[in-house]
Amino acid sequence: MAKDVINVEGQDVIVREDTAKAYRGVNWMIVVMISFVIIVAIVAAGFLLRASRDGKIESPTQMENTNSSTR
Repeated sequence: MAKDVINVEGQDVIVREDTAKAYRGVNWMIVVMISFVIIVAIVAAGFLLRASRDGKIESPTQMENTNSSTR
């Protein structure tokens, strides 16, 4: 079996190759999930700021009714 080295809590540990791949995969999953949450928070904040600029927050249906009545 092939061996690989991973760093756990500041110490190098020799493990099997499949275990090292799983460890790196979990690390990448955590990074991707945190990035996703940050991106969603930024987009949501942008939508909320844009929606509240005029001082009233309307649902998309209310906005559509307002737009269709002014045409």
